[in-house]
This record gives sequence, C-alpha cells and structure tokens, in this order.
Amino acid sequence: MHKMTFFPLGNADCCRIDLECGKKLLFDFADTRDPEDENDLRCDLTKELREDLEECNRDYFDVVAFSHLDKDHFSGATEFFYLEHAKKYQGEDRIKMNVMWVPAALITEQGPDDDEARILQKEARHRFREGKGIRVFSRPERLRQWCEENGIKLDDRIRMITDAGELAPEFSLSTDKVEFFVHSPFAVRQDENTVEDRNEDSLVMQVTFEIDMVQTKAMLLADSTHEILSDIVDITRSKGNDHRLEWDIAKLPHHCSYLSIGPEKGESKTKAVEQVEWLYKEQGQDGAIAVSTSKPIPDAGTDEDKDKDDQPPHRQAAEYYKEVATALRGQFVVTMEHPTSKAPKPIVIEIGRTKGTLKKSVLGAAYVATSQRAPRAG
Repeated sequence: MHKMTFFPLGNADCCRIDLECGKKLLFDFADTRDPEDENDLRCDLTKELREDLEECNRDYFDVVAFSHLDKDHFSGATEFFYLEHAKKYQGEDRIKMNVMWVPAALITEQGPDDDEARILQKEARHRFREGKGIRVFSRPERLRQWCEENGIKLDDRIRMITDAGELAPEFSLSTDKVEFFVHSPFAVRQDENTVEDRNEDSLVMQVTFEIDMVQTKAMLLADSTHEILSDIVDITRSKGNDHRLEWDIAKLPHHCSYLSIGPEKGESKTKAVEQVEWLYKEQGQDGAIAVSTSKPIPDAGTDEDKDKDDQPPHRQAAEYYKEVATALRGQFVVTMEHPTSKAPKPIVIEIGRTKGTLKKSVLGAAYVATSQRAPRAG
C-alpha cells in the first residue's frame, strides 16, 4: 500500500508520502516545535523523519517539494537537509534531497526577507544552474528573463520545467503506481496576445495513487485562496479535465482559513463561492478524508475564536468542511486534535484497494460523518 502522513505542527505543513515501491516524498517541512517548552504539543519533526529513514536504511528523500516561500512551509529546512551549494550545509547527518520540486518564484523572487528563504533559494538556483536535482513548476517563459540575466539558455533547461496541466515526469502510474498532475503555478490568457501568470508562488497538485487497479486521488492545495481555487476549477473544467479535480483525500488550504472558501467568514459557517462548492461537494468521493494542517479548531466565544488578527483556523471554515464531510459520508480531521488535542500524533492515511483509510489508532479523533463507509461500486 501507499501512505500519506500529516504531522502535528500547529499552523504549519509537512506531509510525507510513502509509495508502495519504496520511494519517499516530502511536501513541505516545518520544524516548529520549541524543544525548550515542555508543554509544546507539536511533534519533533526531525526525530520523526530520521527514525523513519533509519528504519528504511536510507539518508535521503527521492523528492522534497517546497510549495511556496512562507516560513510555515520551510522552517528548519536549512538545518535538516544536505544542501549542495555550500559545504557548511553538508554535514554527514544531513538528509539528502535527490530532487527538489519548487514553484518558479522560489528561483525568481527578488531578495526574500527571511534568511532561511534566501538559503533555500540559493540551493534551488544552484541546482537549476547545474541542470540537475530540481524540477521547477512554471510556464517556461516565466523563467526566460531570469535565465538571460544569469547566462543560462532556457532551451537547455526546458526538460526541468513542468507547466500546469502536465504530469511531473519523475513518477508514473505504470512504474511507480502514482502520478502527480500540476494545477499551479498557472497562467490565464487575458486576450489573444496576453498571458498573465497567476499564483506563481504556490504549488498545487492532484496525486493519483493506484493499487490493484483501484485509484485513490489526493488534492494538495497549499495555501490557495478561494480566488485561486476558483481559477483552477474554471481552467480545468474549460479543458474538459473535471477528473483532475476529483479527490478522496484533501490537504485543505491555509490551516482552515475561511479565505480559502469564500470572501466572508460568516457567523456560524463560511459560505463557499460556486467553484469551491463544486470542488468539494461534487468532486469529493464517497468516504473522502479532509485534513486541516492546523491548530485545534476554536470553540465559539473563546479568545481564539475572537482573534483580532483573524488568524486561522477559523471555526466557521471548519463547520463548512464538516458539512462537506457529512455530504460525502467522510471524515474531517485536524492535525493538532488527532487523536486528541492533549496528545496529538501524526495522521497516517493508508491507501490500498479500499482507497484512503485512517489508521485505526487515530480514527477516534476524526469528525466522522458516518460510522461505516458504504461499499464501493465495483
């Protein structure tokens, strides 16, 4: 079977994908736990990942993807990974990345504010210059100016660039029983002569797993806003690719923020814009699992619920996702509530002939819309 593991890191992201063939991928890395705080319930991410790699007798991931340059998606990465651009990041205990997956902005963005972001950018740029160990997700023309400014022929790097609407070539259903379809970064045609790049800083994918001819589909939605999701839905549907938005598992965007659903938070439940409603309720499959990588959902009337800075997670957004789970006879789970908010553990979803299933040890914390999944046709 394949596995997806979501780690309890507060409002931060890290998802490990273990393929049946033995390959391992990591989507984002945020080592957020404070080792000096004995009351910090977030997991020790480096310990979790190292122990898993040691059990498999390896010191590398086949792919490490950084969905975008926000701290809650790369915190601690420059201390954990072996970086090829400078010897000071090459200690024997560092974990190697055979291939980095990054959006174009991780290479082209001018002067990131964060020190660690700048180091990661240097690594991505080094690999792109060297022509190995990296895949950049972008419209190729988006990188032309940067290539010209850095003495690189874009045509010599085309094989390392994958645009929206294409499959990442590192994996295939025939060889690895998995494929990664790229939804973002993407561009929108404004008129006959103008193409506008959108969401160039965020990586959104549909993952299709296969076991014994049974396919399970997962949406990895990064920090997408409802505007970006609406564009993705509109573009995908216009090309007749509705199936590329089907999902059995969804990594929900931006730590359960209402802004990923609609423009207004709402009193008790966020109202979804039309395209987002279609994505979740029409494209979600029977028994689907929706994962919020976030702090616990606040109760109504609490200080967290009244947060003046309006930081996620939002109770109203969670109510919408629970409604989706009910409609799909599925489950809504929160990383920092699983199996309990007092003792959160990694969420493990096993993927096999019955599609995605939460490991039994963590089923108790899920918002379960139905006590038993209905039999699947076929």
